[in-house]
Amino acid sequence: MAPNLRLNAVAFISPQNHPILIRTFAKQDEHSIKYHYIAHTSLDVIEERVNAGGKAMDCYLGLLYAMEDVAVYGYITPLKVKIVIALALSDSVVKDVEVVMIFKALHMAYYSAISNPFLKLDASMDGVQDHSPYLLVGSSKWKTFRERVDEISRVLSLTSNAVSNP
Repeated sequence: MAPNLRLNAVAFISPQNHPILIRTFAKQDEHSIKYHYIAHTSLDVIEERVNAGGKAMDCYLGLLYAMEDVAVYGYITPLKVKIVIALALSDSVVKDVEVVMIFKALHMAYYSAISNPFLKLDASMDGVQDHSPYLLVGSSKWKTFRERVDEISRVLSLTSNAVSNP
């Protein structure tokens, strides 16, 4: 891992572009709205890359943009769920392999959560374009998913600290 790789925020966005989960890990909670803005503005860049990529597109979309003190990366799952991460900018080089590993861990956490046969999404059957299951991620039923996302961030920060402080 890169010595100064620090995860500031993670956003999971539904195929209908509704936020599923936006989790911030930055120390300043008053800037959490900033990460909501970053998640929503990244949707335009993701849509542009997906439309330009055609059918044979990789899930990893790479660096979407850099803004102030964060670098924003994107990933889109085969089911069109978008994952956006905001990494703290640093002087060190961030390798794509490291970012892809973060995305794969986050994707597996989401996949494990929605694959749970005992997790009731509480979705109504009257709307095909329904996004209400995603809105319930904040409920206690999705606690394991939120904990896994937090654990990925914690492990990343511990790994980064261990590399920078041998």
